[in-house]
Amino acid sequence: MDRKDQIIGIFAKEIRGILQRMEADFDEVQEIRLRVGAPLLLVRKNREYYVDPAGRLRTGPQGVYVVTKEELQETMEYISSYSLYAFEEELRQGFITIQGGHRVGVAGKTVVEDQTVKGMKYISFINVRLSHQIIGCADSVMPYVYENGQVMHTLIVSPPRCGKTTLLRDMIRQLSTGSQKHGGVTVGVVDERSELGACHQGVPQNDLGIRTDILDCCPKAKGMMMLVRTMAPQVIAVDEVGSRQDMEAIEYVMSCGCKLVATVHGNSVGDIKQKPVLGEMVRRQMFERYIVLGGREQAGRVERIFNSRGCQLYSPERIAYGA
Repeated sequence: MDRKDQIIGIFAKEIRGILQRMEADFDEVQEIRLRVGAPLLLVRKNREYYVDPAGRLRTGPQGVYVVTKEELQETMEYISSYSLYAFEEELRQGFITIQGGHRVGVAGKTVVEDQTVKGMKYISFINVRLSHQIIGCADSVMPYVYENGQVMHTLIVSPPRCGKTTLLRDMIRQLSTGSQKHGGVTVGVVDERSELGACHQGVPQNDLGIRTDILDCCPKAKGMMMLVRTMAPQVIAVDEVGSRQDMEAIEYVMSCGCKLVATVHGNSVGDIKQKPVLGEMVRRQMFERYIVLGGREQAGRVERIFNSRGCQLYSPERIAYGA
């Protein structure tokens, strides 16, 4: 089964036929969104399109396909293999990871008890985020992640949809497996939203290297502490840090001698300096490398690499590796 057939197989029969007729390259598709009573939408190369009954991509809402309640319910049955109960824990997190590493985000009526989400019903909104792994996309930055043979504390700074998770994923793979110049190291990954390893039934669908241990669907702050205490990692990797609890865990990781590789939303190093807790860590020069991505013209551009003092180490000819 090829990638396209694998993806469209989770959708209701009518929507499946529409997607089958679509001529767009599925390697370029990032998201497929279903909302009850709303147009079928698709994100391709960071642009949103409406989809019509013939599978054509349109920029306007005229004559497009509208998703029904029955089709969304049918889609959820396929996604869950007719047993939503089996995915109760995942639904509490708001998503289900399916074979191939694709993440299905869901929204609807939540069941809340003592300020804790216990479940979800009347699911009326689905966002299928397609997994993209680009082997080798971190090649241009890896020489700057090391200094004197040691991995540096590294923070990837990027606006949304500019490839930070894709870059981090390949950095983890290369750190873990190693190269002719640098030996591999033990990497602990806290994969809170199943986007890095894209684990399906506990098995990672993406290649994160031969020395990588993954805590799947685990809160970042708790996961970092757990990995340090139980798995003896040399490097810990996390995606999208930001909360005060995250920062406290990061300080703990660094104080234990582990190196940290993480991502954060932002347009520049100056931008993250404005964040209350993270900004203080920047001013204290706790991170030794900053990799800044940009994507105003095209997603996935490594624009700058700085050291802890703000000295620019790298300004490539804007090498793009994709979103």
